Amino acid sequence: MAQQLTAKEPTAEQIADQQIYKQMGVTDDEYAKICGFLGRKPNYTEIGVFSVMWSEHCSYKNSKPVLRKFPVTGPRVLMGPGEGAGIVDIGDNQAVVFKIESHNHPSAIEPYQGAATGVGGIIRDIFSMGARPVALLNSLRFGKPESERVKYLFEHVVSGIAGYGNCIGIPTVGGEITFDESYEGNPLVNAMCVGLIDHKDIQRGVAKGVGNPVFYVGPATGRDGIHGATFASEELTAESEAKRPAVQVGDPFMEKLVMEACLELIASGIVLGIQDMGAAGLTCSSAEMASKAGNGMELYLDEVPQRETGMTAYEMMLSESQERMLFVVEPKDEAQAREIFERWGLICAKVGKVTDDGRLKIFHKGEVAADMPVYALVDECPVYNKPSAVPAYYEANASVDTNRYEEVTDLTGALKRVLASPTVASKEWVYNQYDYMVRTSTAVQPGSDAAVVLVPGTRKALAMTTDCNSKFVYLDPEVGGAIALAEAARNVVCSGAEPLAITDNLNFGSPEKPEIFWQLEKAVDGMAEACRKLDTPVIGGNVSLYNENAKGAIYPTPVVGMVGLIHDTDHITTQGFKREGDIIVLLGETRAELGGSEFQYAVHGVTEGRPPAIDLDVEKKLLDAVLSAIQGGLVASAHDLSEGGLAAALAESCISGRLGAAVEFAAEGLRSDIALFSESQSRILLSASTEKAEALQALLADAGVPYQVIGTVGGTDLNISVNGTAAVSSPVEQLQQVWKDAIPCLMN
Repeated sequence: MAQQLTAKEPTAEQIADQQIYKQMGVTDDEYAKICGFLGRKPNYTEIGVFSVMWSEHCSYKNSKPVLRKFPVTGPRVLMGPGEGAGIVDIGDNQAVVFKIESHNHPSAIEPYQGAATGVGGIIRDIFSMGARPVALLNSLRFGKPESERVKYLFEHVVSGIAGYGNCIGIPTVGGEITFDESYEGNPLVNAMCVGLIDHKDIQRGVAKGVGNPVFYVGPATGRDGIHGATFASEELTAESEAKRPAVQVGDPFMEKLVMEACLELIASGIVLGIQDMGAAGLTCSSAEMASKAGNGMELYLDEVPQRETGMTAYEMMLSESQERMLFVVEPKDEAQAREIFERWGLICAKVGKVTDDGRLKIFHKGEVAADMPVYALVDECPVYNKPSAVPAYYEANASVDTNRYEEVTDLTGALKRVLASPTVASKEWVYNQYDYMVRTSTAVQPGSDAAVVLVPGTRKALAMTTDCNSKFVYLDPEVGGAIALAEAARNVVCSGAEPLAITDNLNFGSPEKPEIFWQLEKAVDGMAEACRKLDTPVIGGNVSLYNENAKGAIYPTPVVGMVGLIHDTDHITTQGFKREGDIIVLLGETRAELGGSEFQYAVHGVTEGRPPAIDLDVEKKLLDAVLSAIQGGLVASAHDLSEGGLAAALAESCISGRLGAAVEFAAEGLRSDIALFSESQSRILLSASTEKAEALQALLADAGVPYQVIGTVGGTDLNISVNGTAAVSSPVEQLQQVWKDAIPCLMN
């Protein structure tokens, strides 16, 4: 039996008798299983290792049955879930690598470092696959911005994202930000990274070759981030502030060195396996690498670089100090590996070896500090099928008439209120803090439907976006989940790209609550069906549960990160109107659907009813037609209709293009306010030159996509009439001022 290393750590008997394991999130049943796997009671290091490996954050023990519903394969998928990131073929022996992950709880406690290390961690996931990171995106959620605490969190999260991404030299090109009281005290910080790779350079996190050395590279290990994975797998409470030490500290300059050195090492062809030390640090990387190879591993902790004195085996195994990697090479290649890292000024220490006994053995100060079967840590973690129940609020919303509100007659004023809503308003205050042009590959910067990054040396480009309307998911998780995916696809197509695949970040409350687990189940049902219909498999992602505050759970927020392929840079399209005299065409059907809309929230002060319906077959037909029109050179601008409906989309296209528009919208049977602010799905706003108008309309008619020519581009004002009655009239400059000033004013 492993010997206790310090008098401060409880003995195996004390851990059992005093139920110390419960403080680590291990249940009685789980503790009994651990004892069964070991054939004895675990010591302090072993119970710590099991607690993080069996946490929701690392094992997905509560969500794994639900995740199995996702389609994860496709003709372009080279690597799906299970590795650091997913990989999709983009032709010419090139591929795109991408993933999204959360850093919610750390950001609630220490927003700058929480956000910064979230960015650092997702970057490591990408270059550990052998890919060069080329872009960062994010999806952020905060409480109502009138709160001083929310302002503090918002400002410091943005600063953390900017500070890390700008220093490492990877452009932050897109994302989304939403404000709602449901996120009070529990912000969501989801970070996404996209990379490029040649097929021959693809790596896996696998410990190959019995007897091969295991190397540690990066800065020395400290006590920051200990039990970070466990911290992410429990609810935030008033006592969470005391867990500030669980938040890691990032160093983007160090990460830059580690990234460049690792990419050089991979290019040398000597790497057998490489993985970053992310959640659960040295524990997760060593156990997972051994498991994937069907091997074991020995770790010699005295060889692990340490920046603090007197660190125990428990502390070293559970530390989540940043910018660290683990890799395996053959003995004959040791010198070459060391030379690469020495040239980059980095620590490179041999800390272990691959074994054939299927065990993770940890040695410290001449003693066996832990001895555990790898399969028990990785493959035998418990999986729970949680009970599910329909929430009372969902049933109550079925009878809510979202068209009962008194008709709004000042529609220009209503449009300004929607544009000033922090969720809709310009995020220029945010993205101006990001260096989104570094590396000079950004073709479409933040602010359009999707960001676009060029593929060097080709005429290809990648469009990328993050999307989720959490109000829709709250009101109907299945429909809202499908809409999240469809909106992402719309944004990518409006940029001229063929949707390829998605990565998702499932942010929900506590799975211990049947009503919350029902939200998760239903949202995944909707997303999975949309993935199948739109041919966008899931290639990886993250689950973040236990997102709760004093009032209850956050809105269910399954964020979709999507990447699309632009086959020719001539197809790159943006949302802004381009020329005086161009026609404006609205595709899709507008219905009386205000449930969960920004108009409902900003003007009427409620979120209720049911969200808009979505027909995924109609959506697919729309996307295919618009992409064909763009690739055929028929489209001048394209913009998805989402928050704020038609009125907001028209305003945004005018603002982006610095042009006015005269619009006459026929919406039979609809009140003007409903017609302008309904958020009916499967709608896109196009503009086209008069010379291309006939061909565009013929293409849409042949595809069976309903459309209406609603106006022309020109002048300096936006004038909209509905059913022959004037509805909105404003100089575009005034709308722009309202839209651009909303967030800076909130921060003053």
